[in-house]
Amino acid sequence: MRGSFDIKKWIENPDELLLIAGPCSVESREQFFDVAMKLSELRRVNILRGGIWKPRTRPNGFEGIGEEGLKWMKETSQVTGLPVMTEVATPEHVELALKHNIDALWIGARTVANPFSMQQLADSLYNCDIPVFVKNPIAPDIKLWLGAFERLASSGLKHLVAIHRGFQDINSSPYRNNPRWEIPIELHRQRTDIPIITDISHICGCRNLLQATAQKALDLATNGLMIESHCHPEIALTDAEQQIKPCDLERMLSGLTIHKSKSNDVDLLLHEFRSQIDGIDDEILQLLAKRSEISSQIGDIKRENNLAVLQLDRWNAILSNHITRGKMLGLKEELVKEIFEAIHKDSIDRQL
Repeated sequence: MRGSFDIKKWIENPDELLLIAGPCSVESREQFFDVAMKLSELRRVNILRGGIWKPRTRPNGFEGIGEEGLKWMKETSQVTGLPVMTEVATPEHVELALKHNIDALWIGARTVANPFSMQQLADSLYNCDIPVFVKNPIAPDIKLWLGAFERLASSGLKHLVAIHRGFQDINSSPYRNNPRWEIPIELHRQRTDIPIITDISHICGCRNLLQATAQKALDLATNGLMIESHCHPEIALTDAEQQIKPCDLERMLSGLTIHKSKSNDVDLLLHEFRSQIDGIDDEILQLLAKRSEISSQIGDIKRENNLAVLQLDRWNAILSNHITRGKMLGLKEELVKEIFEAIHKDSIDRQL
């Protein structure tokens, strides 16, 4: 039996990569125990996960084992020495999880999307000293995600972690949920006190994308990974396509490049480059301000001479030239297009 991992200490100082693994659903005592033992033998997993309540998009399927599964999880925790965590969506779930001394909780994407549900959970967790992991809402709305943390913090919870699990998007292919990496990056910018882990299973939706997505998450300085694992994923009762066998998880982890959170050897070099970027960014801002001033003057001339604000032919030609020039400079077309469309919109707004 391993020494128990201290989740709270990790949240306070998340220098080491956190690895959470376990089945999507706790299906039986034997199923959870078997996968937990194999994951424990890897000696790389820090927390065991398992879904107890699994309401599906459509009814009449397996919707979770219920309270009995909490007992099995805790029994397994005592054998492996690994803490266990599960998802809660209602105050009743919270009450039962606390009753059975579950070590940590997570709140799912659909729940986070509903401020009423989040407030009920925050109230039920009032002054509870338990780590709570919060998945991003289904929609790419960072305010909902931030609001969930604010509600929980207002109820006295101090050990909070974000889980990036991707967003529903018509353009999510090949993923089950579009990663939209810029959103967790922005969350981290606004809340540097909250560690972020990446649920690669729910982003991918299939096993063959897991390794590449895990590496992408690590390259973007995530603090940990959540991965669904099952000894027999082909017969799993929920999310069979995205679960991975413990032996395959071990191979996947061995193939990942895990970056150091800090490196004194390169700090000075990074500081020099970042200083250069800061200077360039300041120049960009000054040029944008100057450009906006000229756009306002053009707007004055158009109004005085009763000219239309939008000159569509000219704008299309300008954008095409910028994209061509950008490619010559090694810039992606999408980046150039997005930047100049935003600049053009600002010009139009100033001329109206």
